[in-house]
Formats: sequence, structure tokens, C-alpha cells
Amino acid sequence: MSDFIERWSPNFDERALPISMIVLHYTGMKSGAEAIDWLANAQSKVSAHYVVSEDGQITHMVPEDKRAWHAGKSHWRGVSDINSASVGIEIVNPGHEWGYVPFPDPQVASVVRIVHMLKDRYSVTRGNVIGHSDIAPTRKQDPGELFPWDELARRRLALPRPTKKLTDPVWTDAGFLLALERFGYDVTDGFAATVAFQRRFRPELIDGTICGECRAILLALLLPQPEGN
Repeated sequence: MSDFIERWSPNFDERALPISMIVLHYTGMKSGAEAIDWLANAQSKVSAHYVVSEDGQITHMVPEDKRAWHAGKSHWRGVSDINSASVGIEIVNPGHEWGYVPFPDPQVASVVRIVHMLKDRYSVTRGNVIGHSDIAPTRKQDPGELFPWDELARRRLALPRPTKKLTDPVWTDAGFLLALERFGYDVTDGFAATVAFQRRFRPELIDGTICGECRAILLALLLPQPEGN
């Protein structure tokens, strides 16, 4: 798209897998300019394909056919080389370390725009439009509980949070973690995986406690979705 700014990063290599995921991050730095400079710095050894500023400006930093270095040690639905399998989008926000704030409407609109473009281009399923915390629950919190996933979900760009006709399957905690692993999470650290799940699908209470509501939400997510999983 011609209105994207180009600021190329040297931090990429060749993909080993086809694109099947879109991973959303927040930059977690004091400013967008600082974040973009860092992603463009060869010494940082990190990068993303796109950065979305607060005003909605999109900066293209790594060609989509190349493997950007944004995911780190991560896992989702049986894939551990997330960098090879994904397009990484950094969303400018100070994050939890520097004063986490809501995402402005123009920024969210641009995230919707670029996710829509990428989802169509690579036939990414809604369940593979995910946050950094989903793929790295022991290390990451982004894009965080303030990110409006519902804006993507109502446009069929991400899985919606189930809210209707929820039934608690009354799993044991071990059963919940097995179901969470089936959904896609790395449950090596069960508490961290539960926190990540809550941050995404029950953000009003993130305490790592497995409860009836969490079990019911997860069960609903595992069932066939009208618009696909």
C-alpha cells in the first residue's frame, strides 16, 4: 500500500515455513520513534514486518517474504519457529513498563486494516491471529489486556470472546491445561499459560486461577466456530 512509510531493518533472514500466523505486539518503549530506531538497528537483533504508530501511520520494516525477528522463544499450535510462520506487527504503546495506555482509535483502525490485508493474503485462520503473550506466556504480556481484540473479532479477523450459553465442563485443573494445550498454548508453566489465556479472553480478571468461567470460555473456543477456528 503506497501510504506506508518504508524504514527497512537489516534484522531478518529466510523463512523456513509458510506464513500461517499474524502476531501482534506492543513496542514497550517510551516512544514510537525510539522503537522504530531500535528495530532498525543491526545491533538490536530484533525486528518486525510492520509498526503501527498512535496516529495510525504504518511503517514497513521487513519484507513479508522474509523472517523478521519478533517472536523470540515461543510456541503456538505445535509450531516453535513462530518467526518463520508469522508476520509480526508492533503497535506503538509504552506497555506495562513505561505506563500502559489504551490504544487510540486511529491506531486500532490501522491494525484492523493491516490484519485484514494479511489475513486475506495468506489465508490465516482467526485462531492464528494472536498476541505475543499467547505464544510466549512466561515472558510476555503484550499487546495486553487493553488491546481491543473485540474490534478484530467483530470483523471476523480474530476469534471472539465467547459470551453466550457458556457451560462449565467442570474439568480438573489438569484437564483444563490439557484443553488449553489443545487450543494452542504452551502449558509447560500452567500458571503463566492461564494468565495469558485470561489476558486475552477474560481480561477483567487476570489472576492465573482456573475457574468455572475460564473453563466455560475455553470449552466454547474449542467447539466449532460459525466463521471457522
